[in-house]
Amino acid sequence: MPRAAANQGEKGEKYYRILAAAQKIFAKNGFHNSKVAQIAKEANVADGTIYLYFHNKDDILISLFEDRMRMLIGILRKELETIDNLADKIRAVIQLHFRLLREDPDLIEIITIELRQSTMFMKEYQNKQFHSYLQVLGDLLKEGKDLGLIRQDVSPGLMKRALFGMMDEISVLFVLSNKHNKYSIEGVVDELSEFFLRGIWNDLSQLPKP
Repeated sequence: MPRAAANQGEKGEKYYRILAAAQKIFAKNGFHNSKVAQIAKEANVADGTIYLYFHNKDDILISLFEDRMRMLIGILRKELETIDNLADKIRAVIQLHFRLLREDPDLIEIITIELRQSTMFMKEYQNKQFHSYLQVLGDLLKEGKDLGLIRQDVSPGLMKRALFGMMDEISVLFVLSNKHNKYSIEGVVDELSEFFLRGIWNDLSQLPKP
């Protein structure tokens, strides 16, 4: 599994400046068409400085993904702590995912499109942060089963991936269609939330309204 050349204690302002520059360059040019020199120029560092922190361009991409996913997981867990209703917690997961489309479209483009262009990411990376993200949803589904709110024949391991797959595919639609998308983000959140919850809820008459 590829890792950044610098260890956690050596990461500083330049490291995160490089990641921010990489996010902008990858989203603008695409992963394959982006050059390390372009990232260095955007970050206002020498080309050689990049290699003090990263082995290569793939390593930059994967490190960017890990950092952003770690941040996303932290935000999600913090928001879930303020919600008591299980259905609303699941809605919050969906809302946060699509909120990024508006607040950080470059990041969504990288997660949905550019990561798949990296052979190292697809073949070698173990995706620990992604699994941690999925586990947040898996834990909610397991909690719902334990409480009798979610049907006992629902598999948390399958359904957490099914929900992410739906969110990911719709995100790709938004990224590729850009401003010409006929769907609103709010409408997608509402429709997808209710579709998913109705499919797993044990007693629809007891499903809390949003």
